[in-house]
Amino acid sequence: MPKTKQTLLFLTTTFLLSSITSAEDWPQWRGTNRDAQWNEKGIIDAIPEEGLEVVWRQPINQGYSGPAVVGDKVYVTDYILKSGDPRNGPGTINQIQGTERVLCLNATDGELIWKHEYDCPYRISYPGGPRTTPTVDEDRVYTFGAEGHLFCFDRNSGDVLWSKQMRDEYKAKTPIWGFSSHPLVDGKFIYCVVGGDNSVAVALDKMTGEEKWTALSASEPGYAPPSIIEVGKTRQLLIWDADNLNSLDPQTGEVYWTQELKPQYAMSIMAPQLSGDLLFASSIGDVGALYKLGSETPSAEIVWRGTNRSAVYCANSTPFIDNGVIFGNDCRSGALIAVDIKDGRRLWTTFEATTTGRPASHGTAFIVKNQQTYFLFNEFGDLITAKLTPEAYVETGRFHVLEPTNEAFGRKVVWSHPAFANGHCFVRNDKEIVCVSLKADK
Repeated sequence: MPKTKQTLLFLTTTFLLSSITSAEDWPQWRGTNRDAQWNEKGIIDAIPEEGLEVVWRQPINQGYSGPAVVGDKVYVTDYILKSGDPRNGPGTINQIQGTERVLCLNATDGELIWKHEYDCPYRISYPGGPRTTPTVDEDRVYTFGAEGHLFCFDRNSGDVLWSKQMRDEYKAKTPIWGFSSHPLVDGKFIYCVVGGDNSVAVALDKMTGEEKWTALSASEPGYAPPSIIEVGKTRQLLIWDADNLNSLDPQTGEVYWTQELKPQYAMSIMAPQLSGDLLFASSIGDVGALYKLGSETPSAEIVWRGTNRSAVYCANSTPFIDNGVIFGNDCRSGALIAVDIKDGRRLWTTFEATTTGRPASHGTAFIVKNQQTYFLFNEFGDLITAKLTPEAYVETGRFHVLEPTNEAFGRKVVWSHPAFANGHCFVRNDKEIVCVSLKADK
């Protein structure tokens, strides 16, 4: 082969391989490590004035659950309402009839590859569909429905490998806002927050669904997802129920430590966030604290508790901690607030990212960082690029991706965490799922 052709072939192959290896999946809620860090390169650092390329839009039904994206497939869940009154109300329990669905779509064009659906009457408040993002682990995908249906599928064919009705099996009561805690796959286990006697935390064999252990009782299970942290040489499973923040041995369910942290309305929602040996958690009712974790043996001691003039109290979205600053959405005011992690002091407050200039209860923007750029997807359906520093919020671009189709507190909202994968952002409302390109070079 002539040298010029060899060189061209080499350069072409190198380019293709680099494109493949630089792509990154989004296999679960908040990404690969559940830390809202998107490490893919070749991504825009600001949304241009002309906006973003919409690659595809496909119809979907109602749901709060965000998508997961692995390779050429997108996984998402939704709900088809058949009868009943679905209107939202903070204290209203709706009884409706319908079908929960698990959908696998082609990431290139959004076309349906496979689906699984099952009858699922709801008796919950805000009955707008499933809450939890699918979790993809190798050749399997796991889903957890709003009334406690746990499924394990072959992710390519959609075949059901095993399933459990967790609410019924553990004699639990569906929380008023539905089962919302994203299951966690770690090692050989899948961890779920369920409820019932000694079964707030349940560990199953991820391959078979066989119970391995159960732990904890509480007034209610809460809504916070289980998470794994490692401090010193000890891996710990964090379970935040309606009463306490708990640390457990992931292998046995043995309780390492417990700290009382009781939000209003049993609304433990955010995943507690670790920064070094400091752990932060907060929720509605000005309930929040920073803990210092022991390095030699598992332990936690209070560094500070928040007041009505300090900290940030997060609900719908989990905060992001960067260089000693907590960036989070405050559930009472709806503001995006920056907080000094050392003492809980508020550094700045803005409504521009969340509710566009005005206070609004539970104002929401999901925060993801790529390189030095923050992507925020807010409840109006806007995707935003911004710089978040200890000094200020600086917006660098904004694009309206889709319409807010749900309702909360008298305003239209979309409360679904986006996925960032393979140079694109994938996000849904109650009518469509949309893919937009974030590639710097097209």
